Amino acid sequence: MQRGQESPDAVKVRTLPVQVAALLTRRIVSGDIEDGRAPSELDISREFGVSRVVARETLKILASLDIVEVAQGRRVVVRPRAEWDYLSPLLIEWLPPEIVGELLQELHQMRVLLEPELAAMAAAGITEETLNRLKDGIDRMAVLEADPNAYLEVDHEFHMEICRAADNRILDRIMYSARWLGTASRRITNEAPAGLRRATAEHTEIYEALVARDPEGARAAMRRHLSKNYSTLLAEKGKQTRRAARRR
Repeated sequence: MQRGQESPDAVKVRTLPVQVAALLTRRIVSGDIEDGRAPSELDISREFGVSRVVARETLKILASLDIVEVAQGRRVVVRPRAEWDYLSPLLIEWLPPEIVGELLQELHQMRVLLEPELAAMAAAGITEETLNRLKDGIDRMAVLEADPNAYLEVDHEFHMEICRAADNRILDRIMYSARWLGTASRRITNEAPAGLRRATAEHTEIYEALVARDPEGARAAMRRHLSKNYSTLLAEKGKQTRRAARRR
């Protein structure tokens, strides 16, 4: 499996601190924890019947995600939500669907800002080796159009190949760090009727602009691809919302 293509179907074994951290995060999001005061190590130990070691590890997890801050005197406070680590797969897993939907729209805004320029930068100096890998990716996409999960991995790697070809380590890390949200977004757009066939055609247009070493063409092709993805994302989210409303 290539870099950044962690299997979404891998068995998830959650430790006790992670399980408690997930529950507390959901409480914070739902507003059940008032006044910005989060449970202390002692509070967690008593409520959940866990050791102080488990409670301490729980707070470390929450602090690592910038959800809480352990102040002097061991007072635990909830940090502003805008400062949470929304690129963490753990946090994405714990958040309610409506918040994840908002994050996917914000991810699209980030991609529109970065990826067309990355494609233009790549076109200016892309190597034959990278073009060969991109062509292999497109060939695999055409074969995998009936298999959304497998297609997703190839799709992600296609975009990361372009990012690496732009030869900017900071931008590469930004794109790589957003891979979990990117996966969530692609899962939605890949379910659209004929969505994968359309995506293969759009990736082919990007590839052809790169082959031509045409920065403006690559920029425009990437922008068109992202625009159509966003329209599909909104449409599919709307369908999911209507289906959920009918089940109530």
